[in-house]
Amino acid sequence: MEQRKLGDGLEVSALGLGCMGLSFAYGQALAKADGIAVIRAAYERGVTFFDTAEVYGPFVNEELVGEALAPMRDRVVIATKFGFQIDPETKRQQAGFDSRPEHIRAVTEASLKRLGTDVIDLLYQHRVDPAVPIEDVAGTVRDLIREGKVKHFGLSEASAEVIRRAHAVQPVAALQSEYSLWWREPEAEILPVLEELGIGFVPYSPLGRGFLTGAITDAGALSDNDFRKGLPRFQEESLKANLALVERIKAIAAEKGVTPAQIALAWLLAQRPWIAPIPGTTKVARLDENLGAAKVALSAADLAGIEAALADIEVVGERYPAALAASVRK
Repeated sequence: MEQRKLGDGLEVSALGLGCMGLSFAYGQALAKADGIAVIRAAYERGVTFFDTAEVYGPFVNEELVGEALAPMRDRVVIATKFGFQIDPETKRQQAGFDSRPEHIRAVTEASLKRLGTDVIDLLYQHRVDPAVPIEDVAGTVRDLIREGKVKHFGLSEASAEVIRRAHAVQPVAALQSEYSLWWREPEAEILPVLEELGIGFVPYSPLGRGFLTGAITDAGALSDNDFRKGLPRFQEESLKANLALVERIKAIAAEKGVTPAQIALAWLLAQRPWIAPIPGTTKVARLDENLGAAKVALSAADLAGIEAALADIEVVGERYPAALAASVRK
């Protein structure tokens, strides 16, 4: 698979694997053996970029990723994250953020153990903590890099101002934020800043949490423990309205002889050479479909056609409920 460079020399496969859904958020978690099989299948197909976080589970997703990638650890890039409050006794995420320097250090040590590694390739601040100056966060990660425990620094869902302030203290290799054909907010301010500063971009939910595949047409079909049940865009009326976007993407895909998911991912890859999306899946068949997007070439005319076809579509619903809105950019 094509390799792409993010920020300060971090090289990754053009498409990575978001591992969260293997053990968290999207209904029933996979059995460990099945999760390991998906991760290793991705590696066998050329994926070298794997994304996890302490809060996924919490904790169990890091353990899964670490075990799955142990045999090929020196040939892959593992990204993980800090920044949330988690009760160590109940192993439940609590309300609020925590990016105090001492907490960052404690999380890093715990993540290293769970991942079974002596260095984290890319360490993200999962969400900006308004109680801790970003300069203190960047300085702490800078020190961890100097100590050999971390290789690269990343941010997630950070504003242009925060990115600039952090980058002035410790170069930011990558920003991870939501970006897809149904969430294009980063185009206004974020992408220009990343290009100016030489920072890579890692879109999460590049398939709109599965919606852009065309497989989700009924909100009622989602299981009760599926995190999407509580998202405004997946409420019945919003979902029905948003199907208009999917129908347009399906038509474009049919003309190209590919799938809607492949169009959505190929479109992202065509936006900038320093963008590396991380679609997730629990099925090897879907993995193969997603990775096939790397072979879909979209010409300038194709991209213009996509813009024209979607220009009059208005996406309905916020991407997060009000209770979580403070943790992401509007």
